[in-house]
Amino acid sequence: MTNKQRAYLSSLAADMSPILQIGKASLTPEYTNAVDEALEARELIKINVLKNCFDDPKEIAQVLAERTRAEVVRVIGRKIVLYRAAKKPVIKLPQ
Repeated sequence: MTNKQRAYLSSLAADMSPILQIGKASLTPEYTNAVDEALEARELIKINVLKNCFDDPKEIAQVLAERTRAEVVRVIGRKIVLYRAAKKPVIKLPQ
């Protein structure tokens, strides 16, 4: 993913509210499945890491990206933005 594409996806995610939250249980297989389903439905998702989760948000983002075959768009504070193109992409990435 190029910097231009990453910036474009970040601008789309700026208006979004987080659809998932990671709490003290951190990453469970069920949570990974929920992220996978959300990516399939939406392509671009925002996740909120709650304060009672003691894991590093950057590490969580990398693990989620590996498990769901997604791209980490950005991690700012406790917000994670992930992207995975759908079979029929709705979001058109710039070249």
